[in-house]
Amino acid sequence: MSELPGIDLQHWQAQGRTMTFAGQPIRYWLAGAADAEPLLLIHGFPTASWDWHRLWAPLAGRYRLIACDMLGFGYSAKPRGHAYSLLEQADLQQVLLAQVGEQRPVHVLAHDYGDSVAQELIARHLEGRLQLASCVFLNGGLFPETHHPVRVQKLLLGPLGPLIGRLFSRRKLAQSFARILGPHTQASEAELDALWQLIEHNNGLAVMHRLIRYMPERRQQRERWVAAMQATHVPMRVIDGAVDPISGAHMVARYRELITAADTVLLEGIGHYPQLEAPDQVLAHYLQFRDLPEAVACSAEHC
Repeated sequence: MSELPGIDLQHWQAQGRTMTFAGQPIRYWLAGAADAEPLLLIHGFPTASWDWHRLWAPLAGRYRLIACDMLGFGYSAKPRGHAYSLLEQADLQQVLLAQVGEQRPVHVLAHDYGDSVAQELIARHLEGRLQLASCVFLNGGLFPETHHPVRVQKLLLGPLGPLIGRLFSRRKLAQSFARILGPHTQASEAELDALWQLIEHNNGLAVMHRLIRYMPERRQQRERWVAAMQATHVPMRVIDGAVDPISGAHMVARYRELITAADTVLLEGIGHYPQLEAPDQVLAHYLQFRDLPEAVACSAEHC
């Protein structure tokens, strides 16, 4: 899938640390020099922060990396019966920053579900509740009207959601990924095994139907989030796998309609997980964005 070697899941797990959020254990990761500019990485659904493993070492050479498995994901707690919320996941990111003692304006790199959390952080930045320095979105449902969920997501949201979650399997994960990744950047069996371990860990299948409530929550928050993106001076870029059927080129077209002077990059032939499918391209476009004068100025001036 990539020329960047990445990190083995077992080694990744061993590098994690634990904090408490809302009475639940949360796993998080740090890398890079403490005095380097802070970069918060926010993963997507239904996976975890290991999604960033191919970019982790290259980015850690320039930035202080901060990432967690959000509540209900990966190696973090997955409480059954919990009312999972994107707003709560944004709270978690702020608690994480406090946990690691990060008080400077933070850069954000987000994907999928994490894009919605990042949108909430942009709204909070405008409200003076935290300071962002920049935000880069990978494939995600920034606008509900352009989000095309896969069949299993629709089923999870329906009345049979709890059953659908319990019946989800490694084979169904492979089928879903085959549809959403690029035709020439399909996941290896080893990668699918790792992703499945993260989803299944700690009885994760039992909460999938609760996590999926982010889709109606996105609709509820749409006007607030889009207004914040239109009003903010925080530099933003979209780096998007063009052939992603969920949030590909059609989402980028909508972004260009709604965001003035939209900064967008389309990765031809790449699907929903560009950080796994084409991490070398994502890295190059991310570093180029960070070197832009407006991004550097925003970091220095706190936007």
